[in-house]
Amino acid sequence: MDLGALKSDVERLTDEGGSIDTEAAREVVERLLTALRRGQVRAAEAVDGEWRATEWVKAGILLAFRTGITREYRPFEAAANTDFSGASYQWFDRDTLPLRPTRGVEENVRIVPGGSSVRDGAYLASGVVVMPPAYINVGAWVGKGAMIDSHALVGSCAQVGERVHLSAGAQLGGVLEPVGLRPVVVEDDALIAGNAGVFEGTLVGRGAVIGPGVQLTRSTPVYDLVHERVIRSSENEPLSIPEGAVVVPGSRPAKGRFAEASGLQLYVPVIVKYRDERTDAATALENALR
Repeated sequence: MDLGALKSDVERLTDEGGSIDTEAAREVVERLLTALRRGQVRAAEAVDGEWRATEWVKAGILLAFRTGITREYRPFEAAANTDFSGASYQWFDRDTLPLRPTRGVEENVRIVPGGSSVRDGAYLASGVVVMPPAYINVGAWVGKGAMIDSHALVGSCAQVGERVHLSAGAQLGGVLEPVGLRPVVVEDDALIAGNAGVFEGTLVGRGAVIGPGVQLTRSTPVYDLVHERVIRSSENEPLSIPEGAVVVPGSRPAKGRFAEASGLQLYVPVIVKYRDERTDAATALENALR
């Protein structure tokens, strides 16, 4: 596939605004989703160690929503001669964004039965395991050997590195607009524990451990007890969790006389240590089971 031509076509159609040729746009969208599915392009990439959104790719995904027509899907319609009364289910979505045509045996991908969905335009590398029910949205990238556990969400354009474990109930927020906004990034060998949430373009560095229930957003300050500092997002950069950091839920006193009199505390994530041999041993069983 000529990726240079694909980029030019997306940018041209985006610049044309409301006067686009719908059929031509749908053909470009199909090429983009194929490239995303194959891992030939990504919604975000690291350039000189800095993660940046790939704006033309995100613009192309938005084009899919814009040019698609909402249609009804009925997975059991093919069994016309069988009585599926009460068993059939249906959903409604843009016809430009169907489910991903996954070939699990050829791709060495396991999607365990039980209600998971992977939207087209998502990349699943070799060795990925998806436990039910989980959802992986358009533009997402899931690296080799990653585990997407039950009730986990990989939001639109989220980037998940190799050997990452998203535990049960973990949430990675999605983002499409504005196209220049960096999506959530979880680098290689990180662990996102149960019911943790990573949102608004937060970067989780390589090998970091986000403990159960931790919530990370652009407006969340993170207190690093090891280096005695506070990590915050900036005007131009989302929140970034350092490599190997172990983050757990904590609290700090709320300000003001009423808060003090009431003994109120505010939630805050805390880096209690950086990854060591004991932390690695705690995740060794998971690798053995795979």
